[in-house]
Amino acid sequence: MSHATNTNGLHGKRLLALCFGVVGVVYGDIGTSPLYAFREAFGQHGVEVGRQNVLGVLSLIFWSLILVVSVKYATFILRADNKGEGGIMALMALAQRGVASARVRWLLMVVGLFGAALFFGDGVITPAISVLSAVEGLEVVAPKLHSWVVPLTVLILLGVFAIQKHGAGRVGPLFAPITLVWFLSLGALGLYGIAREPHVLAALNPQHAVLFFVDNGKFAFFAMGAVVLAITGAEALYSDMGHFGRKPIRLVWFFLVLPCLMLNYLGQGALVLADPAKAANPFYLLVPEGLLIPMIVLATMATVVASQAVISGAFSMARQAVQLGYLPRMQVMHTSKETIGQIYLPWINRILLVLTIAAVLGFRSSENLVAAYGLAVVGTMLMNTILVVVVARRIWRWSRLRVLVVGCLFLGIDLVLLAAVADKIEYGGWFPLALGLGVFTIMATWRRGKELVMREMRRAGLALEPFISSIAMHPPLRVPGTAVFLTANRDGVPHALLHNLKHNKVLHERNVILNVEVLDEPAADPGRRIAVSPLADGFYLVVVRYGFAEDPDLPKALAGVTQCGLPFDMMDTTFFLSRESIVATDRPGMMLWRDRLFTILARNAHSATAFFRIPGNRLIELGTQVEI
Repeated sequence: MSHATNTNGLHGKRLLALCFGVVGVVYGDIGTSPLYAFREAFGQHGVEVGRQNVLGVLSLIFWSLILVVSVKYATFILRADNKGEGGIMALMALAQRGVASARVRWLLMVVGLFGAALFFGDGVITPAISVLSAVEGLEVVAPKLHSWVVPLTVLILLGVFAIQKHGAGRVGPLFAPITLVWFLSLGALGLYGIAREPHVLAALNPQHAVLFFVDNGKFAFFAMGAVVLAITGAEALYSDMGHFGRKPIRLVWFFLVLPCLMLNYLGQGALVLADPAKAANPFYLLVPEGLLIPMIVLATMATVVASQAVISGAFSMARQAVQLGYLPRMQVMHTSKETIGQIYLPWINRILLVLTIAAVLGFRSSENLVAAYGLAVVGTMLMNTILVVVVARRIWRWSRLRVLVVGCLFLGIDLVLLAAVADKIEYGGWFPLALGLGVFTIMATWRRGKELVMREMRRAGLALEPFISSIAMHPPLRVPGTAVFLTANRDGVPHALLHNLKHNKVLHERNVILNVEVLDEPAADPGRRIAVSPLADGFYLVVVRYGFAEDPDLPKALAGVTQCGLPFDMMDTTFFLSRESIVATDRPGMMLWRDRLFTILARNAHSATAFFRIPGNRLIELGTQVEI
């Protein structure tokens, strides 16, 4: 599997294999929601347990799964692929492509970055709440084991993050069978509960959702927070589209995941209708006593799969952010030779580990984490809706009326859900907001800081064409070989070239001004990968293009270039790179604290040598100081 998977003509074994993979990767998160979602409707912030309330909550869950997941994500948002790639960063790039106004593009960038920041918060909370809710099943077996829940959760999470460096490839083959057994178990338990109280099927009538609001007023509105928990993980349908394509994701949702989830929720509702006291933990109390221990083990494995999927999603999002220029360069390790998407980012893994363990130790139960979870999920969904509405109008060329109707429907649903969880800010909702604001600040500061550095470099630099003309008039000593000067400004003289000429007083026979351009597409077309422009007097401008889902490899890209006189011989080529030393000042541009934050980020960025895969023995770095 790779990004931009095309599934239009898939059938037979290939389609079945992709569907099997989808079960283990895409639906792990939403598949563990039955552990806690229905229970929370009757928790400390929920409504009283009663027949009408049970039917009302089930009706809300069912129609939310239909409207939000089935219609909005599986039918509508999955159409908004960026050349096959999904995820909020890809959607942001696609939406920006359709507008010309710099101000609108900036607003779309803010929406996309904040959605990505909230998704990172989701990557912290999902492993914590999923594993906690599974391990809490021990309390049903033996209440005395309550004190062991948090330590066991921490140990499991330590194991989950420890195996990331080995890649999902080694344990990935187990993901799909575990998740498939999990969904079939959910469905079987649901049928078991429904058989004892068939009247619960009346909840599929939307009338019960309306009556729920009529009977409970504002309390029903705030109980909607439980409905949010039932649709957590819907973002994965879109973010993982590049690996599997639309068709397998839709097939698995409509024919396996949705039926099994709804059967389980109905089974839990049937249990509570028969015995309201079991609303305290209806998922595990629905399980026959003899199967309780195996179910706890299966639930724990399923939550590990869900955690793995979210962590992998955070890795992919971070790499896209790096390529698009919103995060500093980071080490990206490929953990599989066969699958492009399996990557490991050590820094992101460490940050997620620390924050996830902190969430477990701070909140100490899945019930306490629920409030934190809802805001992150709904916030990301809202940002996705805003971006996809822009895509519908600007890229798909939908009519204003059509965009207005669809946009109002989905934005209305998102805003209602957001308002329903907004009251939980003081009970833990502040946590994802704080994480989101922190990540957003880092990404916005890095982007703005790079713009300021580029502005100062251009201000202090020389124009390229007049410089080459002056070289022809006053030629310096030439030495054999090829010099490659990396630069972000293709119209200016690279600072490394000026420093080399100033201090060494020589030029190479061939001088290549190399500019790396990252496109707003997941992968660059082979025909557009490299553009070569001969300048004069042995100078060439080479532009190498990469998509935001690709890893730059400059020596490999240059190996196929023959327009510069001779093929590149790496043993006869020297790369020159200017390393900027950033100095924070009180100049206009950013506040001083943001200047200092950018300086710290720049100092800890991954080296350009490794990032662009330049051989260390072929590189010369020349420093320059830049004040911002």
